[in-house]
Amino acid sequence: MSFKRLDTEDITISAESIIAPAWTNQVTTLTSFITASSQATVNRYYYDVYQTASNATGAAVQFSLAYGNRLGSGSQNITTGVDGKSPSSIVYGQYRTLVNGDENTDFIFGNTTPNSVFVISVNRSRFKEKLLPGTFTLRLTSGSNTLTLTDNSQTLSTVSYTDSGRVFDIVSGSSGTVYTGLNINGYTPNSGSYGKFLPDVGVIVLNGEALKAPSGSGGLSMTINEASATASTSSPNLSPFYNIVKAGGSFTLQSEETITSNYVFVRVRNSEYNYSTNPSIITGSGELRYDVLINSPQAYLTTVGLYNDNNELLGVAKLSRPLLKDFTKEALIRIKLDY
Repeated sequence: MSFKRLDTEDITISAESIIAPAWTNQVTTLTSFITASSQATVNRYYYDVYQTASNATGAAVQFSLAYGNRLGSGSQNITTGVDGKSPSSIVYGQYRTLVNGDENTDFIFGNTTPNSVFVISVNRSRFKEKLLPGTFTLRLTSGSNTLTLTDNSQTLSTVSYTDSGRVFDIVSGSSGTVYTGLNINGYTPNSGSYGKFLPDVGVIVLNGEALKAPSGSGGLSMTINEASATASTSSPNLSPFYNIVKAGGSFTLQSEETITSNYVFVRVRNSEYNYSTNPSIITGSGELRYDVLINSPQAYLTTVGLYNDNNELLGVAKLSRPLLKDFTKEALIRIKLDY
């Protein structure tokens, strides 16, 4: 076996962005939204949403829905007599800390600080590394009112960051194109933006004030139960939120993943690797079995091994077909390592 040291110019690094549909089975636009029937009674914190019946073959969670309230209202107290300590307060606090990195701040949408927020958390396996800004389009329907939302990434010259990475405002529009009929920036006239789009953590936070605004003011006239925790049922806002998503019947989203590749170029000169390392070509007396190999040696290259300085094998690259090599031929083999 013979070794050849690689030079620095023989190795180069490349990064490639891979864009793919976010939903199961390479679907870009999800039109079917199914929850397990038991969730409404047993889960006070979130609903998992599937693309088909939860017990069907191939069913997978696409995203989860949650409701948060900064005052702890809109859901039943965890402990009777301890007001404000409820599922809605826990959800609000969880996402507030995730997004803002500070448990003492509140969600602010434009100039509006709502009590209620609705959260869509895309399942991690759906987007791998991050969501692709500009591909987010969500249609919500409440009664006769329909609202289509997107992110404003295509209109920004600079990107804002929080503790959870990039953050974009959610506005009225579709596929990154902002609808300016009610407000030049796509916001509601009186309730600020419709929410926050956080592609690096797969989270969408919707502004409750914007959703419950009248349709003439850019909202859905959605009814949100913000009664005190002691007077509320276990999860009175999760089901209505799921219903407006389901009635909208369209959720478009794509994912983005950066694949880093190492390219290793193995250069085989005409004077190199012309003799086979297969011991079967040597006779018992130590001579070449075939006389033709004395004056016209040749070999077939089939495998490239990558070793460290201690001659420890780190990786093996197989050629798609054997490559004939002799003193009249040179070869350039490119090896691609993805990670």
